[in-house]
Amino acid sequence: MADERFQILPGTLELLVLRVLLRGELHGYGIAQAIQQRSKDVLQVEEGSLYPALHRMEKRGLLEATWGLSEANRRAKYYGLTRKGRGEYAAQSQGWERMTDAVANVLRAGAPS
Repeated sequence: MADERFQILPGTLELLVLRVLLRGELHGYGIAQAIQQRSKDVLQVEEGSLYPALHRMEKRGLLEATWGLSEANRRAKYYGLTRKGRGEYAAQSQGWERMTDAVANVLRAGAPS
């Protein structure tokens, strides 16, 4: 069970990307690696989900992108948070906290007798 990996729940990928980018710009592969590492290998982001999400977030003004060279000296698109992206992170993280607290309360309530 310890080696089990989970698909990221719909709607949470954006929040995770915003959180990872609070520390600074990263390219797509770096974002995916950061999420996997910070989740202790429980969460794995598939390219087919990540890149469309990054493009949507860029189009919405949450991210800005610039081209640069990766650690492997290859051309890569680096994503960073905009002011709007930072505000969106604050709003989404508060909503996430309220939702997870509510779920935890239901689970703690126990099974009916």
